[in-house]
This record gives sequence, C-alpha cells and structure tokens, in this order.
Amino acid sequence: MTYQELEQQLAQALERTAPDSAEQVLARCEKQEERVIPMTEQKTKPKSLRGLIAACLALVLAGGAGGVYYQQTFAVTSVVSLDVNPSIELKANRNERVVSCTPLNAEAAVVLFSMDGGDDLKGAKLDVAVNAIVGALVREGYLDSLSSAILISVEDGDASRAARLQEELVASVDGVLRSQAPGAAVLSQVLDASAAQGARTGGSSVSSGKASLVRKVMEMNGTAGDEAVFDQLALLSVEELNDLLETGAQQIPIGRPAACRIAEEYAGTLELDSAAADADPELDEFPAHYDVELKTAWGEFDYKIDAWTGAVLSGQRDILSLASASGTQTPAPQVPDTQTPDAQRPGTQTPAAQPQSPAAPPAGTNPPAASEVTESAAKTAVLEHAGLSESQVSWTKVERDFDDGQWEYELEFWCGDTEYDYTVRCSDGCILKHEHETHYHSGGSGSAGTDVGAEAAKAAALSHAGLSESQTTQMKVKQDWDGGLLEYEVEFKSGGMEYEYTISGATGAVLEYKSEWDD
Repeated sequence: MTYQELEQQLAQALERTAPDSAEQVLARCEKQEERVIPMTEQKTKPKSLRGLIAACLALVLAGGAGGVYYQQTFAVTSVVSLDVNPSIELKANRNERVVSCTPLNAEAAVVLFSMDGGDDLKGAKLDVAVNAIVGALVREGYLDSLSSAILISVEDGDASRAARLQEELVASVDGVLRSQAPGAAVLSQVLDASAAQGARTGGSSVSSGKASLVRKVMEMNGTAGDEAVFDQLALLSVEELNDLLETGAQQIPIGRPAACRIAEEYAGTLELDSAAADADPELDEFPAHYDVELKTAWGEFDYKIDAWTGAVLSGQRDILSLASASGTQTPAPQVPDTQTPDAQRPGTQTPAAQPQSPAAPPAGTNPPAASEVTESAAKTAVLEHAGLSESQVSWTKVERDFDDGQWEYELEFWCGDTEYDYTVRCSDGCILKHEHETHYHSGGSGSAGTDVGAEAAKAAALSHAGLSESQTTQMKVKQDWDGGLLEYEVEFKSGGMEYEYTISGATGAVLEYKSEWDD
C-alpha cells in the first residue's frame, strides 16, 4: 500500500468517526435580536491532516516495534527438557534466551532450589542455563555412577534450528561431564511438536522428552496405551529406561526407592535417621539387580537386590543385631573398603576403622547347616533354570565354597558344545550368577560344513529381540567368517532402538548381541 493510499483511507476513517456537523450545531443556537455574528467556513488544512496521519503512523510503528520486541523476548520458539530422574523444562525465545525454567518433579525442585526455583536462569543463554543445571545435577549426585545417563530433548517448529540446538547442547553438556562426571552418558533426541504433545498424556508429570522414552519402552514390551504402565515407568530414571530398551526386558523393575527400602529392612536400619541408602541400577547385567550402598554411623554396607522380584541377593542381615551379639558397638564390615564412620552412636566412642577382608568361615563349620539347601537341590535348580534334564548334561564341578561372607555352590556342566557355569547361594538356593558359552570344534556341530542360511539367521535375531520383521526398518544381513567359523551379522532398527546380532552360521545360535538407543 502506498503512502497516498494510506492517507486516503485514514482520511475516510476520520470523516466517518467525526462528521462535519457545524450546521446542526448552529441550528440549535438561540436567535439573538439585532446582532449578527458572521460565520466563516474554516477548511481543514492539509497540513493538519498530514500531521494526524503522521501521528497514527507513529502509533502503528510503535505497536509494531513492541510486537517485534515481544516476539524476540517472550515468545517461546524452543523447548528443551533435561531428564535424569529429576525432570526440568526450559523454554527459550528465538534469540535462545531462557523465558522460563520449570521443575517437573520434586527432585527437580531440589536441584533448582539454589537458583530460586529456576527464576535465576531467566534471560540467560540457553547453553549457559543447561550447563548450570547439569552442574547442579552432578553436585546432587545424580550423575556420579558409571552407568548414569542424562537425556536432552529438543522441541522446535524449525527443524534445522532444532537439529543445531541438539548438536550444540550435547557437545556443551558432554564437555561438562568429561570433567565432572566422566562415567555419565549423554542421550539426545529431537521431538516433533505433535508427537511431543501426544507423549505427554498420562497421569504423571514428566517432560515430553522422558514421556517419549517411556512410550518407546511400552511399544517394545507390548503395553502401549496402558496408562497405568506409563505411570509406573515414568517413575524410573533415564538410566533404567535406557537399560530396558537396550536389553529388551519385558518386565518393569521395582525401582530405586523400593530397592533402597528393601535393603534397609534387611539390614534392620529402616527406622534409623543416621542410615542413608543409594541405589545404582544394573538392569543390563545377569541377574538384573540394584547395587545398594547403605551408609550408617558404623560403616558402609553393600547389598544386591533383584530388580524384578526384590529378593536380597547379597548383603549383611540385621547389622545392629550382629553388633549386639558380638558384644561390640560396631558391626563387622562386610566389604574390605569399610571407611571410618562419619557419625557416632550416642554415648560411645567411634573406633578407627581398619581395612578388613570378608570374614572367613569359623573353624569346624564346613559341613552344611541343616537350614541350607542340599547339593542335589542346587543341581535341580540350575537344570530347571537352563531348561535341561540330568540325562542331557555332564557335570564337571559341584563344590561348596565360602565367598563374600556366605556359603555358595559352584556348579559347572556341559550340554553338547555348550558349557554352563552357575553360582547358587547355599542359604536359600538363589542363583547368584549364571554364564554359558558355546565352543565350536572341527567336525562337530559347529563345523564350517553347515550353513543355516541368511533367513534363518535373521529369524533367530528377531526371535531373540521379540520382534517381527514388519516392526523393523533398515534390516541388514551379512555373511562373515571368524576364525574359520561361518557367522551372520544381522542389524536392524525398531522402536527407536538399534540392534546388532552375531548369529552362528552352523547352528543359528545367538553368539553376540547388543542394542542401543538410536540417537
């Protein structure tokens, strides 16, 4: 629109708003005798109209400048969420300045407490705010385990800007963790706005990034759409969710808080204010478990809690009763690296702790106790676990041994070309450790003369992953030889995960496999 056209429209608008009614006003005036008041018509000067137009234009321009200022300062263009177990959401404007910082759960509120609940980060550059939050997460102990992970999720309507932000923030956070928490992993994803909105559904208050991760786990284990399962999984940390995806586990673990509570109940310290427990998930190990470290006024004690059942796999029971029975104020340490206590029991002296080895079995106690499971029962338990019968195996080792403060059975046997190795706890028959390895030899079932074929190798990998081929993308099957043995390398993607398998070309057995999140 030209200036002249704008001037004309404004003039017309002014005429409609304030019409010339001079004649109507004069008509209402009282008539005065013998007095004539000459009236002359005053025409509005173009200069005045132009001045009014200029004022209107100034207002329009001022409003436009204000709109631009608002868009650049307050309008949200990017949403970045940081998830460990604390979930924190940052909203930023087009200049990548923080508009808001919101804790999405109680743990996040604690992390942001020293930053005035996140308000101190308003106006800061996005990467600076993210680094400040990561530093706080490290200080609070959320990224100090060797398997801990932080998830960075970016939502942005501009795909190129989202990809750039993802790359820059991952590099920045990785730099912080290299110096402060070298064992932690950085996971990242870019979320489509509509997908992110859909992922937020459910009763749990979680970021869209973590919700997306939960949905991937649900898709993998066949519980998609079950909001009760969503709420259970949303309570897990990013590390736990990532382990579930990598291992393809179909169960929901008990969670870190439950593992800590079980360890404290077993130790008899649940009611003590001086005891504190912290759990590290090891869902990618066999058996899947939580390593719980219990810190008390008398030392540190380690426990292993089964991730699925909550059974105590190892650890000292009733440490207070043990101390009382031994006539000492300090329980005998279970692990060699017992440290000097950091608190004292009321009315007692705290002795200096000395490094000790696990207690050796008392003299004369080699015979099994009446309460222990028998050797025969231990053999039956491992055969049932392996899915084999006594007639199918050849035993090479069945021994009772004292290790890590408890009696255990060491059992080894063969079935065909496969060697099995089990460790069973004597007190209750719990399987503590299990390994098996297939050994191929010339002329045997693993000889190079047999080939199951690429289709059978692919089927074996899919069966192990619990997937159908229709659920996968980018399927690759490659024939290979290793040490004179035929193998197939099978790779595919599904549900945000990458899978890699090594399949025996002779038997179709899974020799190696790994799965990781496709970032």
